[in-house]
Amino acid sequence: MNNLIETIGLCKRYRGFTLDHIDLTVPEGTIVGLIGENGAGKTTTIKAILNVIHPDAGTVRLMGMDPQRQAARQQVGVVFEDSYFYGGLNGAQIDRIMAGIHPQWDSQKFRRDLRRFDLDPKKPVKDFSRGMRMKISLATALASHPRLLVLDEATSGLDPVVRGEMLDLFLEFIQDEGCGILLSSHITGDLERVADQIAYIHRGKLLFQRDKDQLLQETAIVRCSGTQLDRLPRDLVVARQDGGLGGSAALVRDVTQVRRLLPNAVIDRVTIDEMMQFYAGRESK
Repeated sequence: MNNLIETIGLCKRYRGFTLDHIDLTVPEGTIVGLIGENGAGKTTTIKAILNVIHPDAGTVRLMGMDPQRQAARQQVGVVFEDSYFYGGLNGAQIDRIMAGIHPQWDSQKFRRDLRRFDLDPKKPVKDFSRGMRMKISLATALASHPRLLVLDEATSGLDPVVRGEMLDLFLEFIQDEGCGILLSSHITGDLERVADQIAYIHRGKLLFQRDKDQLLQETAIVRCSGTQLDRLPRDLVVARQDGGLGGSAALVRDVTQVRRLLPNAVIDRVTIDEMMQFYAGRESK
């Protein structure tokens, strides 16, 4: 399996923030969900991958090539949090402009997707709802037949129906095993639905990149007394929260072993949202 994206030791330094040695991959046939708090470094990572900014250290490979190469960038479709089109343009004008810019532009596919998304090609972008703007951005990204989609908060602020439509389209896109998606999102429920892997950036560092199903199966929240938690080996406890009245909770790994050591404890499945909250709480102490 080839990697559509590979970063090794990626660093970018700003005043007050450092993106610190990010090793990230997006293999063919996968959706990698990129999570992290605001300001954690997700967008900086994406910009470095797309050659919008230049890293201070490390390497980036896009389709196995330097991201500065046009042959690499032409195989990537990008959707940011909001439409980047001038508001006075309509779909028909975007079609003509892109056909003159992108050598792989497929006007027929673009028009089909406008119909599929129920978008009027004569209606200016400024009159679109947020969901419609996301749809025309996605139609534009797909019209060049990319192997890779890079989506930065593309589902943020959309209603559940539109989000569901877009997630279904993402799953459809990766049916071609040579394609892949890097999906940055604060809506972790979307990632639980469609992502194959989760990569978590926290304060400029990549804490982990793991198979999503394994991550959620092998990690859990244990609720019991603080005294009981003290009996767990430290390597099993990722983070803990000690509450009042003797109640405590911990994010733990190796659920089978924890269940054996604390047979009377309440062990709950963990969501990605809860996992992030535990990691952030651990870091703040």
